[in-house]
Amino acid sequence: MAVTDAQKKAVQKYVKDKYDRVVLTMPKGKKEGIKAMADSMGLSVNAFINLAIDTMMEQGTKDTAE
Repeated sequence: MAVTDAQKKAVQKYVKDKYDRVVLTMPKGKKEGIKAMADSMGLSVNAFINLAIDTMMEQGTKDTAE
């Protein structure tokens, strides 16, 4: 089933209202390694990166609490 222009516009508005975007730059070839790791964990690249960030931020919180 085709997606209508109205549906596309609604999704774009939702994403704009609910999410922040971050541009990430990394050395050539690193993206493929990240994708392979994410795939092996059954995650999207976006989910993998968010999990990595959340894990590091949680560790940082624990380190400063000790």
